[in-house]
Amino acid sequence: MRDLQQYNSIAVALLLVAGGGGGGGADSTLSGSSGAGGGAGGFRALSAIPLISGQTYAVTVGAGGAAGGTAAQGSSGTSTAFTGYTAAGGGGGGSGYGDGAPSRASGLNGGSGGGAGGSTGTASSTKGTGNTPATTPVQGFDGGINTVNGNNARPASGGGGASAVGGNSVQNTVAGVGGAGAASSITGSSVTYAGGGGGGNWSGAGGAGGAGGGGNGGSDAPTSGTAGTVNLGGGGGGGGSNSTGGGQAVAGSSGGSGVAIMQIQTSLYTGITTGSPTVTTSGAFTIVKWTSSGTYTA
Repeated sequence: MRDLQQYNSIAVALLLVAGGGGGGGADSTLSGSSGAGGGAGGFRALSAIPLISGQTYAVTVGAGGAAGGTAAQGSSGTSTAFTGYTAAGGGGGGSGYGDGAPSRASGLNGGSGGGAGGSTGTASSTKGTGNTPATTPVQGFDGGINTVNGNNARPASGGGGASAVGGNSVQNTVAGVGGAGAASSITGSSVTYAGGGGGGNWSGAGGAGGAGGGGNGGSDAPTSGTAGTVNLGGGGGGGGSNSTGGGQAVAGSSGGSGVAIMQIQTSLYTGITTGSPTVTTSGAFTIVKWTSSGTYTA
């Protein structure tokens, strides 16, 4: 039986990108502090994955995490999977906060970690840890930190990306950028996926989103920044804030949904799918791209 299964096995390449985390919302307390960028969805590029002829494989495409409302942490994205293989959703970004560093101010763990929220007090918030759960090679990196040096640190940090950590905020002046994503040519052309969301600012423009669909952080207008790009798994930007009237604050932005892509030799492709994937060819290969959940029968 083992020999028969080995004879009938088919090797494919997979790209799994999970949904990005939502950006954290800003807080108006004590003249305002900003929300952090969401972490990018986990990025897993897999080669020589065996499929067994006649077997049906489930494909799940992760959704982006919801934006954090005012003074609320962003939600994490959800996982993308192909039977037996999973990329984890990106961690939500931490909210802005007054003194005391409540749990909502911390970035959440995930494929890439959410950034740490901005502060009007003297306690530092915590970044989210990327590559959670651990994979080899790593599926993403940590969010940025927001260290309070005995005073306020109102801008927030960026979410982690597939190839770099999120940027740290600079006390009261600069918001952290989103971590850079990673490129894949599985479709026949190079596309960059899974960039982290930029942190919201309290003094000027928000942090730029990481290459690969990361949303920009909100400015001190204040604005909510931009959402992570759909089907790239980018993290959402954090909400901005300012000190007008004792403090103004807005919500963050949502994370981008993920994607699942399979590359298979055209001569071995059965064409039996569900979920309405996009099917293209590149050289001797057929490329099947799911943007919603479905199946493939080998």
